[in-house]
Amino acid sequence: MSLRKYFENLTLADCLLLTALFFFSYVVQFYYKHFTRPNKLPGPFPLPIIECAYCFRGDIRQLFTSLTKKYGDIYEIQLGGIRRIIISRPEYIEKFFNNSTKHSTFMSRLPYTQGIEELGVARKGLLNNDDFKSWRFNRQFFTQAILSPSFNNEAINRTKLLFEELEGYWKSLGSTNPDDEEWSLKTDFSKWFHRFTNDMIVVLTTGERSYSMGSYYNTLSPVKASHPDTLIDDSDRFVKGITQFVVGVSLFVFLGPFMRHYVPIIRDKANSVLKNRDYLFGKLDTIIRKRRQEIEVMQNKELKHDMLTSLIVANTERDINYKKTVGGEIFLPMTDIEIRSNILDAFLAGTDTTANLFSFITYYLCHYPEVKRKMLAEIDSIVQPKSSFQLTHNDLSKLRYCEAIIKEVERIFPVVNLTSRYAASPIEIGGYQWPVGTTFHIDFVSLHRHKDYWSNPEAFDPDRFFHDKMNESYLNVKYENIIKDDHNNNTKDEKVGKKYSFVMFGGGFRICPGRKLAIIELLSLMVYVFGKYDVELVDKESPLKTKSSAITNCQELMVKIKPRFQQL
Repeated sequence: MSLRKYFENLTLADCLLLTALFFFSYVVQFYYKHFTRPNKLPGPFPLPIIECAYCFRGDIRQLFTSLTKKYGDIYEIQLGGIRRIIISRPEYIEKFFNNSTKHSTFMSRLPYTQGIEELGVARKGLLNNDDFKSWRFNRQFFTQAILSPSFNNEAINRTKLLFEELEGYWKSLGSTNPDDEEWSLKTDFSKWFHRFTNDMIVVLTTGERSYSMGSYYNTLSPVKASHPDTLIDDSDRFVKGITQFVVGVSLFVFLGPFMRHYVPIIRDKANSVLKNRDYLFGKLDTIIRKRRQEIEVMQNKELKHDMLTSLIVANTERDINYKKTVGGEIFLPMTDIEIRSNILDAFLAGTDTTANLFSFITYYLCHYPEVKRKMLAEIDSIVQPKSSFQLTHNDLSKLRYCEAIIKEVERIFPVVNLTSRYAASPIEIGGYQWPVGTTFHIDFVSLHRHKDYWSNPEAFDPDRFFHDKMNESYLNVKYENIIKDDHNNNTKDEKVGKKYSFVMFGGGFRICPGRKLAIIELLSLMVYVFGKYDVELVDKESPLKTKSSAITNCQELMVKIKPRFQQL
């Protein structure tokens, strides 16, 4: 009661004085910690509360590339209450890509933060799971589904079926006569392929169809797609929700709780991300409950082979690899939250990244006609001109120049801007000894254009990768080895930098498990789109319209398409 009376008797002047003393104490502690930190590196000077957020202009890619140019290959930045070490030299990153799952020094991408917990994705699934045992369990069933031969055969078949659906929409929009073969269409490629990859990952992951391409078609045409309106509307909202979630993650990773909760503009954006998160979680929970009910009904029938079904039956008697215990350890079925996290990870990693990279491929091909000509010559030599064709793994493995184009576009304009690693034990990086708890970020944009490892790094030149020796040196992105699930990392090649000067799918035991699917989609789309259609930019002088957070999103890519004179 005496303490209560004390506060009741405080005057306004007393309150202001206490506030000033509290703030002064905070500032002293903040700068004491800053000036006594180990291994003082160059970087922007942090300010109390906002830290280095004053450098942020809304674009993560621009932020870190500009800081790297100013401060060099290793520097620091204070954001979200965390001291972050930014690196962009190949020799600095090799230790982060240890192939052995027995070593978990860099298991965590980031230290525990309130932001990731607030998003509801901490320690769940794969992307943000820093519990090694839980991550390995989830990874086992994730890869068991997505890396299987049947899954990848289905991916090739589904790509063809979905592209045929897409072609129907294009022709309907571009022609007035259904029999007209001389039609043309001006359209936004980025919108179409974000929806294409969404429909692709949904059907491969859950076994259910979504109709986000049909939804976009309905916004452009008075003649509506032949799908129920409820499915169309739901698909449209879902694909927008995935994109919004990806863009919004950076707010919760790089900005502290004060910025997210009290700074008006940022607070509104953070609340919008959380509202969208609740929608996505609810949508996925409904899909999971529906499939559980289907499985219960199908007691004596063969189950589907999609990822969702595999995760639901994992560690149950319907799992063909079921083991109740091993060495006294009891294996439990996956909870709905764990399943939801894995499915969400698949959506997040398998939708926007592939769609954006294909948009960037299109942009560069339209600016480099000689590269496009060589690509078409390769496509036409492998897929003979005819009215219809079905790609096979063998066809895709022959597209060596197309592979080189994919790699060079990813080198010069990577979709993923940064990856993070958190040191669980002391380590030497860049000539410094770093204590436990240090957070590192690998800047892929600066790494892939580093002048010490790439000749003429700003030039677009797929021939960098179009060599037998070069293809052998990038085993984790070569089509044949992806299909064989080769986990080897890049080996040194004298023509292209050195080991780890190019990192497309990450490395080590956290290498992207969806890399096979990504390559299948990209190569197949290059054949179907450019083999069957002439594609030109509407405005060749216009720069790429992008927005960067965790990844760089293509906001718009206006093109003009028409059937090629020689139809396939």
